[in-house]
Order: sequence, then structure tokens, then C-alpha cells
Amino acid sequence: MRIQENAYAKSAYKTESAKKEKEKQQNQTVTEMAKEEAAAVYKKSDATVSGVTKKADRQTIQKMQQEAEEKTAALRNLVENMMSKQGKAVVSEKQMYAELRAGNLEVEESVVEQAKKDVSEDGYWGAEQTSERMVSFAKALSGNDPAKADVMIAAVKKGFEQATKSWGDELPALCKDTLDLTLNKLESWKAGE
Repeated sequence: MRIQENAYAKSAYKTESAKKEKEKQQNQTVTEMAKEEAAAVYKKSDATVSGVTKKADRQTIQKMQQEAEEKTAALRNLVENMMSKQGKAVVSEKQMYAELRAGNLEVEESVVEQAKKDVSEDGYWGAEQTSERMVSFAKALSGNDPAKADVMIAAVKKGFEQATKSWGDELPALCKDTLDLTLNKLESWKAGE
């Protein structure tokens, strides 16, 4: 009996290990694809999911996470470089946000112009594109199941609450516009529109 239990445990361990290794290889492939396809501008896909899958779209999720990490890192580096050029050390994100809110940074004109483009109506960080990414991410997480829209809406609201705490003050109007657009789009998706 004991030998049988050990054989079963070994077999189950090997099967689980093989599954984990296969998943690890798939994740590496997806990450490599995402790196190759990283783009400067988010464009809504012409392809639509034809129906509810009930399973999270891991490939889309990983691609979007990779893009968000890259864009956020680039933005953070820009601010850190500005601060260091002005003799200010970056100790924490909270300090960085405080410096930005207070207007204590001198910003080069080229950076101002690029920032204006990035947050414009058609810009990557603008309310429209950001809300599209958020809704696409919510759909990918939910397996495109509108029945899970309320969970996604609650998660978006919670995320904005956390962002407000991290910012340390009321979020800029752009953030509020993004939240409103995102919630409206999620409500429309929920209603089947």
C-alpha cells in the first residue's frame, strides 16, 4: 500500500512539474512576442472576441502588462532624470509625486511639448486611449464575460482610490475623465451595447 502511495505521489509530482515547465515556456514565448510587438501608440484591435470564453486571455493580459510596465518605467525615468538634473534625489514615489504636485520641478520645453502630446485626446496617456486599454484589460481578465462587468467596475474604482492615496491628493482632471470614460464603457459592455 505504501509503495503504491509513493508511486502515485511521484507520478503526480512529475505530471505537475511537466505542466509547470510547459506553462513557463509558454509565458516566456508570450513575453518575447510582447517585447517584439511593443508599440508607442495603443490602437484598438479590429479583431473582436466572438463570444464569452469564461477564461482569462493570458496572452493579451501579458502583452498589456508588459507594455504598461515599459511605458511607466519610461515616464518614471523621465521624471527621475529631471529631478537629478536639478539636484533633487528621488527617495520614493511619494516624494516624486509631491514634487510634481507642488510644481517644484523645472521642465524643459521639449518635455512639456511631448507631455502635451502624450495626454492629448489622441495621446497614449490621454483619457480615450487609457480607458480603451483598461476596458480591453478588463475584458481579457473576465474572458469577455459581461456577467463579470460589476467585478471589473469595482476593481477599476478601487484602483483609482489606491491611485488617489498614492498621489496624496485629489487626482488631476485627466484621471477623472479617464475613470468616467472607463466606467461608461464597462457599463455599455455590461448592457450588451
